[in-house]
Amino acid sequence: MFPSVPTPTASVATYRAMLLAALAVAALLLLTANDANARSRHTVEHNADGSTTARTGVVRAAPGGGGVLRGRSVSTDGQGHGSVRSGAAVVGPNGAMAVRQGQSARNADGTASHSSTLAAQGDRGTLQSTGAATRSADGSLTQGRTTTATSAATGNSVQTSSSYTADTGRTRSASCFDASGAPMACPARP
Repeated sequence: MFPSVPTPTASVATYRAMLLAALAVAALLLLTANDANARSRHTVEHNADGSTTARTGVVRAAPGGGGVLRGRSVSTDGQGHGSVRSGAAVVGPNGAMAVRQGQSARNADGTASHSSTLAAQGDRGTLQSTGAATRSADGSLTQGRTTTATSAATGNSVQTSSSYTADTGRTRSASCFDASGAPMACPARP
């Protein structure tokens, strides 16, 4: 059911992550600013067909500004299938922000999948990462992740890609680009 890992699309992940960050900022602005300001909600739905859905959400404002927005939904269908979706956004008092989204699914036949995206930005630069993993019914695992980090000071960026399959093992590559997007040699590690 999960023959290969989907190729991550950084631009789509970035737009989704930034949209979630904007929603988080809007939610945080609705809160009154006091030290103990937190709102949370948890619901569980049990249905006649044996399915269950549990949802949890938390919004918390930090005393010095910024805050956290987290949400999680867990669903089962009573037939051995289950899924989890989660998201979180953190906004710092200085305007830095990070957003993560993920989803996982497990099927009654033992197959499973997971995908996640992460985006962060602050005064030092930006980070975008997206990846996915699958497990087949025989237990074999396939996974891949692409991450791009860009320096705010220079505009230079590095993109790393990693993957794993039982046949080839783990592979990793890195490419560096200058501020105009032209390829450049990656700096040596100290």
